[in-house]
Amino acid sequence: MSRRRFLQLIAGLLAGSTVTPLPAASVKRIVVVGAGIAGLTAAQTLHQQGHSVTVVEARDRLGGRLWTSNRWQQMPVDLGASWIHGAKDNPLSALADQIKATRLTTRYDNTLTYNSQGKPLSDAETRELERWQQRIDTALESAQSANQDQSVQAAVHKALGWDSLTVREHQLAQFIFNSTLEQEYAGGIHELSAYWYDAAAAFRGDDTLFSKGYQVITEHLASGLDVKLQHTVQKLEWSNPQVSIQTDRGELQADHAIITLPLGVLKTGQVAFSPPLPARKQTAIDTLGMGTLNKCYLRFPTAFWPDDQDWLEYIPTEPGAWTEWVSLQRVAGWSVLLGFNAAERGKRIEQWSDAQIVADAMQTLRTLFGNAIPDPLDYQITRWNADPFARGAYSFNSIGSTPDMRDHLAERLGNTVFFAGEATERKHFSSVHGAYLSGLRAAQQILDLNKG
Repeated sequence: MSRRRFLQLIAGLLAGSTVTPLPAASVKRIVVVGAGIAGLTAAQTLHQQGHSVTVVEARDRLGGRLWTSNRWQQMPVDLGASWIHGAKDNPLSALADQIKATRLTTRYDNTLTYNSQGKPLSDAETRELERWQQRIDTALESAQSANQDQSVQAAVHKALGWDSLTVREHQLAQFIFNSTLEQEYAGGIHELSAYWYDAAAAFRGDDTLFSKGYQVITEHLASGLDVKLQHTVQKLEWSNPQVSIQTDRGELQADHAIITLPLGVLKTGQVAFSPPLPARKQTAIDTLGMGTLNKCYLRFPTAFWPDDQDWLEYIPTEPGAWTEWVSLQRVAGWSVLLGFNAAERGKRIEQWSDAQIVADAMQTLRTLFGNAIPDPLDYQITRWNADPFARGAYSFNSIGSTPDMRDHLAERLGNTVFFAGEATERKHFSSVHGAYLSGLRAAQQILDLNKG
């Protein structure tokens, strides 16, 4: 897509343009599968151009992996994606500006890190951790110049002489693995490609949260659209000039379809394609990774933690156990802590009860702040890997995958079926803005095809 055309499409979405009248013969029937940000962006773009668009969504709500909970009065929290990552020049920032959505800025320099005994790191401990970070960075740089790909774990363990390290050194290294890699990419270090794990591009600037949650974006993009909730797609037939989308509530016929199913859902094969998907698209689905990042919000009567910090980090004795916390006290004035569990541990604790997860989180918080801290008033917990309409949080570049596979995943099927979603973005995968850009791309492909 040319930059000029991209800006035109963005401008249309920003302005909430009225529908452009088309001659009846030029109007195309388009079905968009999935009401996440990719699907809503594509649908709104095509709707504004005058086409007949229907969005089918298996859930009983909009947003997909954007999910704002309003359970706590005056405290909307995002159970899915939370941030605009890199707010400067990010297209989502422009959209948020247009709809006058208030945002809150969290900063990584407002971070306090605690050792395994629950004490803030001393200057000497901080310098030691920085040295280990440098050793790991150097090992990964070397791995990206190696003759063949390997996992991040294999590359770093070999460079560090893993079996010769002490228990304390293991803890420091595992903290870095989890906080800077697994929490970021949602895949385990044994899965992440040493060549390509960090291949995503990034926008500059701080990360910002929506004070009313990401729902402000999804509601804006869904305005005026025909959205059919609780319609689970079961099969898609695309061999004829038209495409047939079979759902558990009936069949839809269309000139074009846009598929925005998460990579995790495509991996399960729960949606059948007839004819089967081309070999290299199926290979991309099988090889790219789908990661797990789960959230646990804990609401307290008052804040007992440092109220000037946005991030609280903990070097646990168990790898990956409650390593990262976000405080909403400074940015929003809410006595709420958000704890994360990523990758293998994130999957594992999905099998626990809510009570077990909260108790485990509180054990960490009492290590940091003492046994006298209060129990939470309430909690909200996610299980994205078990979610049948997500099967994970977002995609990552696994060992054996290449960036080309994301291009293969994005390739259209003839002139009928198009693909969007964060996993189809070569440069901006695993991000909300990547999903947004992919929706614009898929819409533009259909517009180009029918511009005559």
